[in-house]
Amino acid sequence: MPLFYGAFLIHFFGKKTFKDKFVLNYLGLGNSIFFKDQNQGMSIIQIIQQGISQGVSALYQHDVAPDSVTINTTRKEFTGDYTVVVFPFTRAAKQKPEQIGESLGQYLVDNVEEIEAFNVIKGFLNLSISDQYWKQFLADISGQDRFGYAEPNGKKIMVEFSSPNTNKPLHLGHIRNILLGWSCSQILAAAGYKVHKVQIINDRGIAICKSMLAWQLFGEGETPENSGIKGDQLVGKYYVLFEQKFRAEYKAWQDSEAGQATYRNTAKEGQAADAFFSYYKNTYFNEHSDLGGQAKDMLLRWESNDPATRQLWSMMNSWVYQGFDETYGALGVSFDKLYYESDTYVLGKEYVEQGLKDGIFYQKEDSSVWIDLEDAKLDHKLVLRSDGTSVYMTQDIGTAELRYNDFGVDKMVYVVADEQDYHFKVLFEIMKRFGAPYAEGMYHLSYGMVDLPTGKMKSREGTVVDADDLIAEVIAEAGKSSEERGGLEGLEAADRADIFRRIGLAALKYFILRVNPRKRMVFDPQESVDLQGDTGPYIQNAFVRIQSIMRKVGEYDAAASANYNDLKEQERDLIIHLFAFPETIQQAAAEYDPSMIAAYAFDLARLFHRFYHDLPMIKAESGEAKVFRLQLSQAVAQALRNAMQLLGVEMPERM
Repeated sequence: MPLFYGAFLIHFFGKKTFKDKFVLNYLGLGNSIFFKDQNQGMSIIQIIQQGISQGVSALYQHDVAPDSVTINTTRKEFTGDYTVVVFPFTRAAKQKPEQIGESLGQYLVDNVEEIEAFNVIKGFLNLSISDQYWKQFLADISGQDRFGYAEPNGKKIMVEFSSPNTNKPLHLGHIRNILLGWSCSQILAAAGYKVHKVQIINDRGIAICKSMLAWQLFGEGETPENSGIKGDQLVGKYYVLFEQKFRAEYKAWQDSEAGQATYRNTAKEGQAADAFFSYYKNTYFNEHSDLGGQAKDMLLRWESNDPATRQLWSMMNSWVYQGFDETYGALGVSFDKLYYESDTYVLGKEYVEQGLKDGIFYQKEDSSVWIDLEDAKLDHKLVLRSDGTSVYMTQDIGTAELRYNDFGVDKMVYVVADEQDYHFKVLFEIMKRFGAPYAEGMYHLSYGMVDLPTGKMKSREGTVVDADDLIAEVIAEAGKSSEERGGLEGLEAADRADIFRRIGLAALKYFILRVNPRKRMVFDPQESVDLQGDTGPYIQNAFVRIQSIMRKVGEYDAAASANYNDLKEQERDLIIHLFAFPETIQQAAAEYDPSMIAAYAFDLARLFHRFYHDLPMIKAESGEAKVFRLQLSQAVAQALRNAMQLLGVEMPERM
């Protein structure tokens, strides 16, 4: 794991030892951003490792590779910034760890100007980095708008996210997917990748036909225009209506002689009627239901390109797309390319044929095509039905190839809930056996589902948290809270509304993204709009506080900060945390985990609030201290803005 995280990394990730495998190449900062002349192009961790390597060689005539030197962040109860573990050198030195620590510590102080002091606790060498080093770092990053962002690394990556169905509006579950996909895209771009954001819209199938049929039977010509209902919500209304009508039909059938006869003749011995009819529901839909029969017939007509069916399908899908676009716009999300299942469901068959020839797949007597993945502990998987029709795996094979042809990417990231873990393991294994050049770079960003305090959401029953309603709710709550606190008097209504929007969306986005993607989460609407504590608005407040200070101060001469020579603990902690930002981005990109950025931003805001509370700024003890703290505050503001931007959060100038 890359090493130079500063003090925050232990707190966030619970790990004590880090290996520096990362060479700094941050965009716009130059190669000498952090370093003195004699250590040009090296991070402070590399400087320490190099010094230890040279010290062991000089003191004990033993060669040690610099990158093998183990370094920790010094624990808070001890003095120092970084700690070197000296136990590995006891055999070569033939001394006790305490003696080795004393000798190496003195060697570093004498020979490495960035290290100003040391102390030894048992077998651990604690090193203090000079104030001058941290001051130079702050001076170098000041004014860097893109601080933390890396130069392009020449690699391309595709991120697929959202990918909704066109039979219902976007809801809370989609919001977690969308925010994860968007944030990962921004983080990967900041880490140096060329990112292509895509989604595949599931615009065909029996669920779509249910909405179409319900509108056809019961809609009476209702449209978004004549009803005033947003297009995706209108179509979702008819999806729920179909389920309601179907349940009523099913209940009537259960009570009929035909239903009772089916129960008597089919149920297992002793099986209660309620349990049987719950189990039998899908069979009823496929074999007995009038509504089910009509929906299946509509799907067949769609597949046969029946003009009237296709026209109805196009009209209702267009309503949904307009609705989706409004929600994406409200969330600040966009895509580089859209794929449609109505196009991609025919893909992949040629690859199945090639796989049969190459021995990757095998064919059963009924002509269905399978792949044996038992050696990969994935069982046997169907890739083509006996009637020659595709399954989702067939489509995904073809779509992966299509996207590679479109973008030539090195990596493909699929943001899909953990319910599909097995599917993606199979897909990735198949692509490896095909020898796809991108196969090793395929990654499933598997995230936990979102529940409500009352339980799971169910689209067919209408028990979901609608995305549009949720967005409106958090913005309204932000407005209410802001009006109660005051401070926005004199602003135009439009300006206040924009501030409320930024605060509300920060509350929503941060609440979702602060949780590790792999964890299932419960969304509590009340907790999400709490504007105190570990929240987006708390972080925004630190930024706004800095903007307020800068408006009061106006222009100042930053050069005066060079004469400030007595860094306080609160100042050092802030600078060390700033130092960690670029590598935090790299680590979050490597692990596809926006919660790392969220945690970093929260800790930076917390450190700033402590700094602001403890140390005077405008009325500082000297002019040099005032200018230095202003410069530090501005660097914090820039890092906060950049970090929150990676989460899709806009920072207001006032709150």
